[in-house]
This record gives sequence, structure tokens and C-alpha cells, in this order.
Amino acid sequence: MCLAIPGRIQSIDPTDGTIRRAKVAFGSIVKEAWLDMLPEAAVGDYVLVHAGVAINLVNALEAQKAFDYLERYGGLDELLPENEPV
Repeated sequence: MCLAIPGRIQSIDPTDGTIRRAKVAFGSIVKEAWLDMLPEAAVGDYVLVHAGVAINLVNALEAQKAFDYLERYGGLDELLPENEPV
């Protein structure tokens, strides 16, 4: 099963006009995500990320509810480097 994980955009890397990349925080974990599907996304926005691609904007409350659920049930394990505890 595939999941989209909520995260908050920390920064958006400069682009050459074709590809937008962002640093997205999932709690204390920061990963890179592509913003091509969300041209309106800005620093501070919450996005759902699936397979490294931000696919939808979400509000802070919905992001927190989803993140709390994943944290409670161990769904964040795949985001962590190998052998790093949550």
C-alpha cells in the first residue's frame, strides 16, 4: 500500500524554470520533494508527499492529524535512515 505523508515546506530551491524542489519537514525528518504538481505551493505550506512528489496542499490541522496517526502506529519508519529510532 502506498501513502502520501504530510509535511511542511521549509525552503524552495532556486529553479531554472522547469523544476521546483523543496525541503519538506516531516516532524524532525527533512526530505526533498518535487513541487511540479503544485506551482502555487510556498514556504510554510503543508503538502502531501508521495514517492518524493508533493501531490496536494493540506491545512495544518489535517497535516497534524495524519502525522500523529503515522507516528502512533509506526508509519514513519520508512522515512528514517536505516537503524535510526523514531
